[in-house]
Amino acid sequence: MLESASPGVPALGENRVQEAKEKVESLGRPVPWHLIGSLQTNKARDAARLFDWIQSVDRVDLAHELDRRAHQAERALRVLVQVNIGEEAQKGGVHPAELKRLLDAITGLKYLEVRGLMCIPPAADSAEASRPWFRRLRELRDAVGLEHCSMGMSGDFEVAIEEGATMVRVGTAIFGPRPPRPAVTEGGA
Repeated sequence: MLESASPGVPALGENRVQEAKEKVESLGRPVPWHLIGSLQTNKARDAARLFDWIQSVDRVDLAHELDRRAHQAERALRVLVQVNIGEEAQKGGVHPAELKRLLDAITGLKYLEVRGLMCIPPAADSAEASRPWFRRLRELRDAVGLEHCSMGMSGDFEVAIEEGATMVRVGTAIFGPRPPRPAVTEGGA
């Protein structure tokens, strides 16, 4: 991963706060760090300390906790609001119909800079099948007047860019698949 922090790489991302702790401490901050995975409120303190960008803000309570923790860390955080673009029950993110209400509630927070929207579209058989979802996020972003659209992953980022992505998440294309998480055995070990 250290090699990826070389000149020309604009940012590094991590899905999990716990895994970022080790990486940020060993690599430092050669480029901005982005949290691209879901975030529980109880991890906001570490997230505000470790990351420069949080791409998964989807609730008022989470935004307020991040604002409080960023204040304590004496730094501002740039955030993207995660939109559940396909309105899937199993995914995080604010439903599109609730986006404006969430933005109204968090835009004035002192230590959070709301910079754009992020989505993970419904699973699809082809990159092209994600195009309508990417287009919808761009339209929402344009309607609320924000700068960034974070959308597209290793398998569909080209289509996302064609539809207006300003950030893509391509870790699998660069680093390969994530290793499986260790199984938890009885007793929690």
